[in-house]
Amino acid sequence: MHEKEKDLIDAFLRGQVDRRGLIKGLGAMGLAAGTAGTLLNLGQTRALAADFDWQAHKGKTIKLLLNKHPYADAMIANLENFKKLTGMEVVYDVFPEDVYFDKVTAALSASSPEYDAFMTGAYMTWTYGPAGWITDLNEWIKDPTKTNVNYAWDDFLPGVRKSCAWNGQPGGVLGSDDAKQWCIPWGFEQNNITYNKGMFDKVGVSVPGNMDEMVATAAKLTKDVGGGVYGIGVRGSRSWATIHPGFLSAYANFDQKDLNVSADGKLSAAMNTAESKAFHKQWVQMIQESGPKDWSTYTWYQVGTDLGAGASAMIFDADILGYFMNGGDNKMAGKLAFSAFKANPAAKAPTPNIWIWSLSMSNFSKDKDATWYFMQWASGPEHALFGATEMDFVNPVRQSVWNDQMFREKLNKSYPGYVEMFDVSAPGASIKFTPQPLFFDLTTEWAATLQKMVAKEVPIDEGLDMLATSVDGQLKEAGLG
Repeated sequence: MHEKEKDLIDAFLRGQVDRRGLIKGLGAMGLAAGTAGTLLNLGQTRALAADFDWQAHKGKTIKLLLNKHPYADAMIANLENFKKLTGMEVVYDVFPEDVYFDKVTAALSASSPEYDAFMTGAYMTWTYGPAGWITDLNEWIKDPTKTNVNYAWDDFLPGVRKSCAWNGQPGGVLGSDDAKQWCIPWGFEQNNITYNKGMFDKVGVSVPGNMDEMVATAAKLTKDVGGGVYGIGVRGSRSWATIHPGFLSAYANFDQKDLNVSADGKLSAAMNTAESKAFHKQWVQMIQESGPKDWSTYTWYQVGTDLGAGASAMIFDADILGYFMNGGDNKMAGKLAFSAFKANPAAKAPTPNIWIWSLSMSNFSKDKDATWYFMQWASGPEHALFGATEMDFVNPVRQSVWNDQMFREKLNKSYPGYVEMFDVSAPGASIKFTPQPLFFDLTTEWAATLQKMVAKEVPIDEGLDMLATSVDGQLKEAGLG
């Protein structure tokens, strides 16, 4: 790195030049944007090394278990900087998601020391934590001798950070003062609307602003777009993953819950209230009138693929699913737009449920201190900004990245409405489920009941009463109710 380039990068790191001025200045020196980004990364690595003993575990090797995902791709692309910073070696195994969680469970349940850290969903830690398979990371986060001063724990979005912490008590509030930090948030998904602007313009409809409007808009799109296009894509397979995206985000906006928690900590079903039944009727009607014909088979992949192919006019699902369908070689690339969604007209703001890809430390790691060095780097502000600006690392979990003007402009340029959608919905974004060990079983049963309602195999009120009875029975049998 030449002295002029080094001086400019140092000025940026001191806060004397903003990111735009840095890239513009490096460009004036004849450097392409990609090269400028690489040099900035090197400069940040050098600055990190000045404030903390990153070489404390030089020569050590850690092993990671990773899901095949853009978050992992961004980390791998930046891994050489971590190696230069620490002198450590990192090896990893990457598996596709259809087998990934089986690999995680197999390693942890066998108390295997093979993997030091791994990617996980926050929901999975409700099983891993109480089982003793993963480590409470508060020990490292709160230790200034093991965590660099620039890690900025408070920079993580509050709803996301708290959703990754639980005290292990069934029904315990996520992020409570006595919570254990089972994982570090890495990237997350809010559930909002992605829509085909051309189809909306053709039919003459606006983006729906509440549940009544969503049902009506989806029906009109199904009727008038033509070509076999249906109005709205939502998940429908017999899986917990059908409940957690759009469905729960809208449901929670009406102040509805999955479970009640009594004063003495006992859990009971909460999905058969009058308000819940009214919501289910709208949701079922929407799918029957405006969903795909084989809705009961739909997962993340089918919902996204149909939107990207122009087979659906909108989805109410993960915002990043829409992000990826608006790029690549998808037929509708560049034709999609984004909007926050507030299902309840009386609500003050959206309350999206979220999925959080996170990093956890195996309790069977042979060198937890060295593993934490990797984890704090991979979840730190410097790598987060690299992933967001140089790669497709959406959604970042740090407010500082969302404050970065170049990142916001990158999104505004190619993803209309995405930044505004985030700004409106992020304050209310968190996990809305009640943490408890039967989460996957009970939520999958909820999805199965929803399938029966859509297929008209059971009336909605009766179906929810039956579901609540079943849930209460399972909770009592497990000693939770």
